[in-house]
Amino acid sequence: MNLGETLAPLGERPFRYLFLGRTTSMIGGSFATVALAFAVLDLTGSTFDVGFVLTARSIPQIVFLLIGGIWGDRLPRNLVMVGSNIVSGLSQAAVAVLLLTGEAEIWHLIILAAVNGVSSAFFQPAAIGIVPQTVPKRLLQSANAVLSLGANASSIGGLALGAVVVAATSPAVGIAVDAGSFFLAALFLALVRIPRALRMEASNFIGELVDGWREFISRRWLWAIVAQFGFCNAISLGTEAVLGPAIADDQPWGRFGWGTVLTADSLGLVVGGVILLHVRPRRLLLTATLGYLLTIPFLLGLAGPAPLLVLIALALVAGIGVETFSILWETTFQQEIPEEKLSRIGSYDALGSFALIPVGVAIAGPAAELFGTREWIIAATAINVTATLAVLLVHDVRTITRRED
Repeated sequence: MNLGETLAPLGERPFRYLFLGRTTSMIGGSFATVALAFAVLDLTGSTFDVGFVLTARSIPQIVFLLIGGIWGDRLPRNLVMVGSNIVSGLSQAAVAVLLLTGEAEIWHLIILAAVNGVSSAFFQPAAIGIVPQTVPKRLLQSANAVLSLGANASSIGGLALGAVVVAATSPAVGIAVDAGSFFLAALFLALVRIPRALRMEASNFIGELVDGWREFISRRWLWAIVAQFGFCNAISLGTEAVLGPAIADDQPWGRFGWGTVLTADSLGLVVGGVILLHVRPRRLLLTATLGYLLTIPFLLGLAGPAPLLVLIALALVAGIGVETFSILWETTFQQEIPEEKLSRIGSYDALGSFALIPVGVAIAGPAAELFGTREWIIAATAINVTATLAVLLVHDVRTITRRED
């Protein structure tokens, strides 16, 4: 496949604006990732408060996902995304103003983080469903890969630039950049034109939830993999986000080395996206599941812990595996689910995949202290492997194939 074919989705005008909107907001979000924690630490000096602010965003996001999924099917999805970005931009602008004027208090940040979480709950299901409305079906994998490449490259560049900006100015400036990126993204998304006929007519709200649930559980491949990632996401993020930094502090390479490991993981995501621009496996879910197994060596490397250079290499491979799964999963989802129900079913997917993450993050530290860090990571890895291999017992996971028509 030549370069023109791999980038063919960008030749579609609606997709081009979608790409610009998603990429722009990702750059700003990277600034906020750097700035928000430092803003909280400047206010209170407490890492617990950092956790409170992050939790204040994640819980409303989970609670409102199903509602966001319904509105993503009821309304033009690009307009749902525009509204979400405007609300997120206003909340971040308020945070920036409070910080710049010296009026900010921790409860302000908690409330505004919750507002941001609610708006993102409407954005995500609409973003899942809109891609098939912007490109022909044969370009779905390429479209998902291009979007992912843009997001990952923007995240890497945004984190680096955000760190420089925050260090040279203040966290408030970094959050202000994030607010501006939301408004610019909203402008791009407003220019996306999608077929009006694909919108669902408003009906009974509870009935729509029930209909989405029936569609969700009627596909064994869907709920099996969502259940798998309910465990895998919780365990992997708990291990890497909580135990990874603690392991790094006990090693000669320390925090700088851990930052290098995380960078290698991000680069692996980019490499995985490039690979999936050129490779088009026929059995989508089988390849995706086997690809996810590439994350296992990195977890075992942390249990060692392996030497720094080995961990960097394993993190790079893990990033490739995560991106392989992500792109092929989204492609399968968009191929197999009716377009008028993509957002609702996507919200069930996100809810099931993310709901246990707070639990995984909360128990990682106590479990490592109780059983030992190495022992807990090995046990967690065994759970990940078991959950991943178990979905291969599902017939459709092994047999669903690409449809180009």
